[in-house]
Amino acid sequence: MNYRHSFHAGNFADLVKHALVLWLLKERQERGPVTVIDTHAGAGLYDLSGDGARSKEAEAGVARLMTVGDRPPLIEALAVEVAALNPDGGARFYPGSPLLIARALKGGDRYLGFEFNPPVQEMLTEALADWSAAEGRAGDGYVEALKAAKATKGPLVLIDPPFERPDDYVRSAETAAAILRHDRTATVAVWTPLKDMETFDGFIRRLEEARIGRVLVAEARLRPLNNPMKMNGCTMTVINPPSGAEAAAAEICGWVAATLGEAGARAEVWRAG
Repeated sequence: MNYRHSFHAGNFADLVKHALVLWLLKERQERGPVTVIDTHAGAGLYDLSGDGARSKEAEAGVARLMTVGDRPPLIEALAVEVAALNPDGGARFYPGSPLLIARALKGGDRYLGFEFNPPVQEMLTEALADWSAAEGRAGDGYVEALKAAKATKGPLVLIDPPFERPDDYVRSAETAAAILRHDRTATVAVWTPLKDMETFDGFIRRLEEARIGRVLVAEARLRPLNNPMKMNGCTMTVINPPSGAEAAAAEICGWVAATLGEAGARAEVWRAG
């Protein structure tokens, strides 16, 4: 599966990922300055009139987010960030994780994102130019994130690969495990598409076998898992989740499934192991 960020920017899975990342960051900031490390940063800012318009996924994601009422608090927090980038209304521009996090940094915080594709890395650098505490670097995010995590204490790490390679599930699990073995105070959040449970179960088994601490799984399914060729949903797997993470994930995934899902949509939050 090729989950190119620009093609899927602003879709339902981005809403799940980014709403939960914003909450995780806010919660971690309450305990002092934090370093956020992002393995697959992407461009940082997306013009949805480009690739996003061709995929039409943003129409069923962020475009609907910005038009519905009665948004719960954690969904509203993401809507506020989107609105700030679109002062004339609508949802033409959508922030990726780097820009969302950069805008939320406080004194002493730091963001470090890695991007393997050179042209995209240049766009990332441009998107972060106004935030001195946020930096985009070129490199293999799995390798570089582990190095960066070892150089800081208690980081918040986001692992969000494009799933272009067949080993992305394995490398995601191995990188998360290596970070937590080095520092049990770190929190690692791994985004994955959800096509079928067999593939995802293998990913979870690797985390359980690594014995690296508590594992919280948040699922948002937009349709039943009866077609493994489609992205039927997504998950955020949080290792060493902070207090309140289960309720936060349930609020976010529940809203996305109920508001954007098809018949048979559902949300589930559960602990592995």
